[in-house]
Amino acid sequence: MALVCFDLDNTLIDRDGAFLAWARWFVARAGLGSDAVEWLVAHDNGGFRPRPELFAGFAERFGVAISVEEYDREHPLFTWVEPAVLDGLARLRAAGWRLAVVTNGTVVQQTGKLQHTGIAQAVDYCCISAAVGVRKPQREIFERAAAGAGVELDGGWMVGDHPAYDVAGGIAAGLRTIRVGNQHAADPPVADHHVDSVVEAFAVILAENA
Repeated sequence: MALVCFDLDNTLIDRDGAFLAWARWFVARAGLGSDAVEWLVAHDNGGFRPRPELFAGFAERFGVAISVEEYDREHPLFTWVEPAVLDGLARLRAAGWRLAVVTNGTVVQQTGKLQHTGIAQAVDYCCISAAVGVRKPQREIFERAAAGAGVELDGGWMVGDHPAYDVAGGIAAGLRTIRVGNQHAADPPVADHHVDSVVEAFAVILAENA
């Protein structure tokens, strides 16, 4: 029995799609135009721009305040998971793998996403950086995930979209790696596999351990 670690945002779920849906909802509620949505998406940097900085810029540009605390509660309600992803997680568990989500982010927001989508119930452990006090790409967060799932890191996998946090972090933890998508510029090291979607990653893992 071994471990498969999954990133959450833009790996198991379409985080950017959910952000766009939230932005449209917020902007409509605030009575602003589509230019406000375009501004939020253009300055979001895939969620990597700090929320206080992003929202301060928005308030300066459009005169409307956004509460980080309210955003952390609201954004998860706009997330979704494709049925094929839940099916793939179920197949891996049926094949004997232990599954963990390893994600950087706040407890309120990431827990909200995991619960709202049902991913929390589809895996063995959820390791959120703010909850454990360590972030990807540090090896310790992967060790925490393995301990939480009740297995060792040896023989495991890390699946995620970010070359530095997920791929380099996974390699440093001794895991085989699968990079999902092309949303970030990639520097060495290179993942063992590179796929377009997490659904393809399920097939890679199952095939290599058949």
